[in-house]
Amino acid sequence: MLFKKRGTFTEEDARKVIEFVSERPDEREIIVMAERITDEAKRRLWDYARAVKLMADLTGEEREVRVEILEGYVSEKVKGIDVEGL
Repeated sequence: MLFKKRGTFTEEDARKVIEFVSERPDEREIIVMAERITDEAKRRLWDYARAVKLMADLTGEEREVRVEILEGYVSEKVKGIDVEGL
């Protein structure tokens, strides 16, 4: 699932994305596209991915969420979920 934001992607934005993805257990990938992403936001996303893997291991499930972070220009032509709309 692709999330995009013009400007700086913050820890609060990461929290919104995680809440959104948590409601969809079949989701396997989080892609964040923003002009700039704070270290705290990156850490929160990576911690979420590790937590999903850990919980899956504990329950015997086969679940993993991959996180990709793309910093730089954010095109309006790219289809994705606008973080400001969450």
